[in-house]
Amino acid sequence: MTGRAHRGAMAHHGGLAAEAQVAACYAARGAAVLARRWRGGGAEIDLIVAEGATVVFVEVKRAATHAAAAARVGAAQLRRLRVAAEAFLATRPDGSLTDSRFDVALVDGTGRVEIVANALL
Repeated sequence: MTGRAHRGAMAHHGGLAAEAQVAACYAARGAAVLARRWRGGGAEIDLIVAEGATVVFVEVKRAATHAAAAARVGAAQLRRLRVAAEAFLATRPDGSLTDSRFDVALVDGTGRVEIVANALL
């Protein structure tokens, strides 16, 4: 395996671990995981959970610090997330009338998770 392939594999597995950790945080708060790495509308949503009647779309970002992780959320990505969320909501009984929000979950190099609710308005 080349250095680049190895780094890519490590990043992939680190991302999966961060997503699992964030899912566990939401589950500990009583949320139900609806989907992981859901694809639709040409984009992927890392985690979709239900907190009561609210569908929460979660973008997970991992970096050495929470600030560095937050800086990785770009405008183009936000547009793609909104399109994917609309595609997901179209599968729900109430469609776009479903109560929903976007959270960003930041995971730092020590594994600490910070959830920023309603982060993507």
